[in-house]
Amino acid sequence: MDETPNFLRPFVLTPTARRHEREANLDWYVPEGGGPHPAVVLVHGGPLPAGLHPGPRDWPVYRGYGCLLADLGLLAVTVEHRMRVVAGPQGPVTDCPTAALDVASAVDRVRADPRVDGGRIALWFFSGGGLLSTDWLRDRPSWLRAVALTYPLLAPMPGWGVDPRFDPSAAIGEPGGPVPSLLLTRVGREREEMAETVAAFLDAAGDAGVRVEVIDVPGGQHGFDMLDHTDESRRAVEQAAGWVSQRLAR
Repeated sequence: MDETPNFLRPFVLTPTARRHEREANLDWYVPEGGGPHPAVVLVHGGPLPAGLHPGPRDWPVYRGYGCLLADLGLLAVTVEHRMRVVAGPQGPVTDCPTAALDVASAVDRVRADPRVDGGRIALWFFSGGGLLSTDWLRDRPSWLRAVALTYPLLAPMPGWGVDPRFDPSAAIGEPGGPVPSLLLTRVGREREEMAETVAAFLDAAGDAGVRVEVIDVPGGQHGFDMLDHTDESRRAVEQAAGWVSQRLAR
């Protein structure tokens, strides 16, 4: 029996292997050619245990996404954030506020880099990291061209001790400026409790008149991009990456 942890299983695509630059909690995948380049910030899921080794930046799936996006001419940056379960006054809580600050700091650093076109930024959230999309869906900076969500959690889960402000389904309906282009990759074999949050998010977006493009992976499970090595999975990842690339085109 293969005892490899799921998070160390290979990416479903084989993009061009390339070296990355590691700086603090960021890994940078820089495309060839002169910049400045549009950039994509990749936000992994959680909560993860403290001290997990290797960390998400070293998982094949995120290295794969970084290389894939760089192949498309995009500068990709994976941010390792601190969404962990910590002790709270009334029991364990999922520390979304700290993770959200980590992501916001990463975005500021990416936009300030001279290799990056700070007016063409996308954020791509995975799994439990979907909760961290809330602030961006609420604040909607003009330079944020697109938000992609892959097998995401889109509402606080009972028992997770999540600050209730981290609720993308609520943020999408709040008044404000134009919502960035949205893409949601949905798997057919999602866990019921997570699938319910996706359905609620799509309902809220519909009620608010916000368009969400959906890529369905009917045979896919949570983590299909490392667990389901099928043509369906490969097409879905390629389609999502192509969508992001198109939204960041001039």
